[in-house]
Amino acid sequence: MNIRSKLPHVGTTIFTVMTNRARELGAINLAQGFPDFDSPETLKELLARSVAGGHNQYAPMIGEGALREQISRKMGLSYGRAPDPDAEVTITVGATEAIFSAVSALVHPGDEVILFDPSYDSYAPAVILAGGRPVHIPMQQPHFRIDWERVKAHVTPRLRLVIINSPHNPTGSILQSGDLDQLAEVLRPTEALVLSDEVYEHMVYDGAAHASVAAHAELYARAVVCFSFGKTMHATGWRVGYAIAPPELTREIRRVHQFNTFSIATPLQVAIAEFLKLEPQHSNDLAEFYRRKRDLFLRQLQGSRFRWIPAEGTYFQLLDFSEISDADDTDFADRVLREAGVASIPVSPFYQSPPKLTVVRFCFAKKDATLIEAAERLRKL
Repeated sequence: MNIRSKLPHVGTTIFTVMTNRARELGAINLAQGFPDFDSPETLKELLARSVAGGHNQYAPMIGEGALREQISRKMGLSYGRAPDPDAEVTITVGATEAIFSAVSALVHPGDEVILFDPSYDSYAPAVILAGGRPVHIPMQQPHFRIDWERVKAHVTPRLRLVIINSPHNPTGSILQSGDLDQLAEVLRPTEALVLSDEVYEHMVYDGAAHASVAAHAELYARAVVCFSFGKTMHATGWRVGYAIAPPELTREIRRVHQFNTFSIATPLQVAIAEFLKLEPQHSNDLAEFYRRKRDLFLRQLQGSRFRWIPAEGTYFQLLDFSEISDADDTDFADRVLREAGVASIPVSPFYQSPPKLTVVRFCFAKKDATLIEAAERLRKL
């Protein structure tokens, strides 16, 4: 059988590879980004109540009205913009589907899409499947900042979309409001759009504030902003996300969404909507919750030969291993897995053309005991 692959260079994701190997070796999994602790008890009780209450048939294609209204309220409180629940909010299968549907709807064959490497691994395949051409611009090490002069040099008449991600996976860096101003300046003479992946919006540390495209009037007029309840509610397996966009962009996203997934699990949506109403402070507590875990993990690594810049956001921490080994990051991650029994993620798979990298990514969304045990093993390297 002669099958022509649309993604011939795409294999199994590094997350699946490292998680499977961690399972095979009985290692501590600090690779894939999921908590090893449970969701809030109230949320689980609300889900059980939702199922028992008969919310078990199709939800509306655009999402349950009660959830869209709660999202609008939350956005208004967080960013000063309360989007129209009917015209600007769409519930999706996690943020990944929001991103995929947006790219599929807005990118046409031959369009260029700027990605900032290291870029999350779902972006480029979505662009390629839409017939677009990914334009990879590397971020500046060691703080992983965007060089806006370099971005200007890559603006062509074919530019259709710029994808940004803050707080940034895999590096833990964040964009400042000044970065958004510079992006707006770059795009002002163009018709290009923005897709902003903000799934770690509430995980920003050390007094910094999340700079959301939703709060930037000029950018929002040409943007799709994607979020995830899986991240904020410690429920990655629920796969509930949402896209916020002006009405004309939302209409296009929904044209794809309705034939992609159509609608998202009704009882999950009902439970999340009620949780947002009952416990609106939950999101506000996340920054301190995860900052403590980041700091615990780094304290436990004191005395090791790792070096680090504390993560500004997300629940991922990069550790620099240059004083331990001169191996590349993929080989070092394999060594850590085999010798220390701790799974991490190398950063080079997130590049089109990776430079020399001496950092690997660890997830600190784990129980304190897990982090202490992992750090003890890492100190022995």
